[in-house]
Amino acid sequence: MRRNARKRTKSTSGKVVAALAALTLGGGGLVVVNVYASAHETSGDNTVKRSSEGGAGQAVAPQASTIDCPDVGSRLEQTPAGARAQVDKELALLDSQISEAYQKLRSSGRAVAQDSGFANNAVLGPLKDKRTATIERIATAIDRVGDRPQGLEPLAACTLRGSDSGQEQGQGEPGAGGQQGNGPVAADFVDITKVRPNATAPRKSRNASRGTFTTQCGVNENKLYNSDNVIVAPGVDNGAHHTHDYVGNQANDAFADNQDFANGKTTCRNQGDKSSYYWPVLRLQDGTEEFDAGQQGGGAEGNTGRILTASQVTLDYVGNARGKVVAMPKFLRIITGDAKTFTNGTANANAAWSCTGFENRQLTDKYPICPEGSRLVRTSKFQSCWDGRNVDSANHRTHVAYADPRTGACPSGFRAVPQLVQRLVYDVNAPSLNDNGGSSPFYAVDGFPEQMHKPVTDHGDFVNVFDERLMNKMVRCINTARQCR
Repeated sequence: MRRNARKRTKSTSGKVVAALAALTLGGGGLVVVNVYASAHETSGDNTVKRSSEGGAGQAVAPQASTIDCPDVGSRLEQTPAGARAQVDKELALLDSQISEAYQKLRSSGRAVAQDSGFANNAVLGPLKDKRTATIERIATAIDRVGDRPQGLEPLAACTLRGSDSGQEQGQGEPGAGGQQGNGPVAADFVDITKVRPNATAPRKSRNASRGTFTTQCGVNENKLYNSDNVIVAPGVDNGAHHTHDYVGNQANDAFADNQDFANGKTTCRNQGDKSSYYWPVLRLQDGTEEFDAGQQGGGAEGNTGRILTASQVTLDYVGNARGKVVAMPKFLRIITGDAKTFTNGTANANAAWSCTGFENRQLTDKYPICPEGSRLVRTSKFQSCWDGRNVDSANHRTHVAYADPRTGACPSGFRAVPQLVQRLVYDVNAPSLNDNGGSSPFYAVDGFPEQMHKPVTDHGDFVNVFDERLMNKMVRCINTARQCR
């Protein structure tokens, strides 16, 4: 098993916050309201491909069980090159601060219940102070080489929010709100057979590029894992706070640069593709102690259970519904979806869960329960419009964009490039909802600890390391409506 061998600090998990509902920080104090009314799940503004059919039914109201902080990185659309390294490290520190505060919250359930000011004084207050100092360092770093960003100071304050699970969290027993009580719960799952067909695609014009180029890179048979993210947090150990599967380029860790990628080995059958494809692992919460059970990014941050290797990974590049595509630049970086969607909202959500035989029904905010003989499917359709200049951007998003879902057109100033469609298939038994996964355990995507393993947080990452010859072959193939490998 290949994995990041760097020593990681271990921490112990505390008891889950329980018996509290609707904790909110407002004005100068903490309001604690205990509610045990029967209610269906609600998820704030999460409306993307929302599927309420076949939910888990009646349960207790959402509880205050996670920390919600504004995403500073998403507000930084312009970061000068001279400040980017420090800014990336400070943004990663903000993530670590939230993780530490969340662990403090989870380990202090009794104190929170007994003292209405505890969460504010012991968790949110210190977190705000740390974030204020970190945000100031970000602003100062940018100010040294460019224009000081405005409006960052209010982003320091965080709130407590309900898990939006529609179901009471457990106390850490297997199957009761996840093995460590931080999700998922039964209300996060839905019977795929009870979901209405909802998958759509823009109608292709006469000038559409209709070909497909397929690259075959395996399923991570090499078991290359780490909890880094070289795109979002380069140079930062455990920058993802969850474990990734890697196929393609084998040099990917937090410290890899373009030269490392260019020289790296690849699992792809066509050696001209040294691209890096990576995604958060899927785990079965069956009590298995994986290699990372005591490590940051693994069990120490609530990512527990047996890592499931996909039985099939398909990596297709497809065309544009309106016209021809152009080559992607080498070392283009793309992130699809948002690992923090549960607290950030759905502006960047792009999760798509389904089952074989039912892929005209796609779920964003639920895990599917597949019928017998059907397998679990995760699909990521990456952004396919490029700004024509940059291989990355300050927030790692604005240099690429999605085509219009109705027309297929790219935004003004963007050019269509081949769209990566990543499809992962898993053999996993349907979880048992009536006993909270006791007889057949829940499965869950790895994530930041405060994201509660919500399905809406699924995401994928890509670094283009195709050689020029093979990239040009891909473009010709797609633009001439052929099927190529």
